[in-house]
Amino acid sequence: MNDENSTTKKILLVEDDDALAATYMTRLEAEGFQIRRVNNGEDALSAALDFKPDLMILDVMMPKVSGFEVLDIIRNTPETAGLKVMMLTALGQDADKARATELGADDYLVKSQVVIADVIGRIKHHLGLDGNEAGPGPQLV
Repeated sequence: MNDENSTTKKILLVEDDDALAATYMTRLEAEGFQIRRVNNGEDALSAALDFKPDLMILDVMMPKVSGFEVLDIIRNTPETAGLKVMMLTALGQDADKARATELGADDYLVKSQVVIADVIGRIKHHLGLDGNEAGPGPQLV
């Protein structure tokens, strides 16, 4: 039962830019992840409960509810408090990164400073799938 990808990890992509979201969805699916995409913060909250993702990629500037508000609600909701959350945003200021950290983001990536391979690498790291640098514990049992 334990193959290299014995359990498909689920990722919730919260991104309002359709072209960027399509690019990420294509690559993440090619990497073997199960993806659900929503395009606003309000839908992100309900999808986090319904889809039960292993990790959420969360934009900050979105319609209805901002990524910061989504993160705050997720961290204060018992069912989602342990969800891995990577912020992927255009906001590169130190104050924005500090706010994300304060609210409990697991990672903060600025869109203009990363390529998709960097994002995939960070996802695999947070999900314990990076093999060579997975940290303590066995890679596969």
